[in-house]
Amino acid sequence: MDILEKLKILSDAAKYDVSCSSSGSDRKNTKDGLGIASSSGICHSWADDGRCISLLKILMTNYCIYDCVYCVNRSSNDLPRATFTPDEIVDLTMNFYKRNYIEGLFLSAAVFKSPNYTMELLLKVVQKLREEEKFNGYIHTKAIPGADKEIVDKVGKYVDRMSVNIELPTEEGLKLLAPHKNKESIFTPMKLIKTGIMQSTEERKIFRSSPKFVPAGQTTQLIVGATQDHDLKILRLSEGLYNSYNLKRVYYSAFIPVSNNPKLPVLKSPPLVRENRLYQADWLLRFYGFQAKELLDEEKPDFDLALDPKCDWALRNIQLFPVEINKADYDTLLRVPGIGVKSAMKIIQARRFTSIDFYDLKKLGIVLKRAQYFITCKGKYYGIKSMDSEIIRNQIVEKIPMEKNHHQLSLFDKVSLEDKYIQIGGQL
Repeated sequence: MDILEKLKILSDAAKYDVSCSSSGSDRKNTKDGLGIASSSGICHSWADDGRCISLLKILMTNYCIYDCVYCVNRSSNDLPRATFTPDEIVDLTMNFYKRNYIEGLFLSAAVFKSPNYTMELLLKVVQKLREEEKFNGYIHTKAIPGADKEIVDKVGKYVDRMSVNIELPTEEGLKLLAPHKNKESIFTPMKLIKTGIMQSTEERKIFRSSPKFVPAGQTTQLIVGATQDHDLKILRLSEGLYNSYNLKRVYYSAFIPVSNNPKLPVLKSPPLVRENRLYQADWLLRFYGFQAKELLDEEKPDFDLALDPKCDWALRNIQLFPVEINKADYDTLLRVPGIGVKSAMKIIQARRFTSIDFYDLKKLGIVLKRAQYFITCKGKYYGIKSMDSEIIRNQIVEKIPMEKNHHQLSLFDKVSLEDKYIQIGGQL
């Protein structure tokens, strides 16, 4: 098999891994045109300092010894298979880099022969890139669950970021759909990476020349909708990962039905709206000071698909509103739907010079379609007369143009305008 055929197979197989971001564009080349964005292989991620970088995103192999029923690369699936040699990946990376196609490498792999064997292959690639080719671009690799500590430790000294995919949020889910995996084998490398990062940080305080270990941190991926697990369990797990393992990011991937196995749920399409709500809730955990137990509980274990999680929380705690925009502290402002981190800072800064009225908020970029029901400006309320949460909910939902039938929606194209605004502006 020639290298182009391998690249086609293994870049396509890598698209299901969302633990680094991709552009998601479907733009194809035209006659006499230049470039194509629909093929897999190039994705975008963000470096530790916030720079957006283009990565060659491939699997080393899609041969797998495991038979996880939710995975397209499972051993029982009949699909074209291929394996890159370490030298082939190094050549591809260097040639693409020299042509200015990419700035780095995202390298994952199915579990080939054994976890240790697979990690040894990954190690050969990153070692050769760094030591022989003197490649100083960004490298993100997987840590294969079950691999020995020594190999994970060696790989961590060559790469910028590592990720260990949890995939299924509960032990029960793993037993049902991925019986070859277990919770301990997944969390052990995650703990090793965390310890290595902390140790490296401390050593570099004393010796500046001390080698870095995974300087851009670690991430993971959770599949949403492959099991019956509620959003509450997923969000609690994410919160625990941020607090206990210092993860940079938890990525959520809507389950894509790739098999008719009776253990899997029957879905017409991937639960993309639910995935979007989890991303919004994750944002609230990391930047807005919310806790998982505030957003969901045993009585309400799943998010309202028609409302963003912050708006949903505010309606369930309507007794806390309205808040006076000229008196509320920063943390309280962050909890008002429609006011994000940047908006709250702008309000605090503007209040040093003058009292803010409703029209000033428009100039500051506040999403007043939602915020108006939860605030007063100079003592004046601009929402509806009632503070009944159900009536306010109806007002907000009516203003969000949703599809009449509530099938899960295609990625971005049919997500409501309200959600698009949130995705672009990050203001919840």
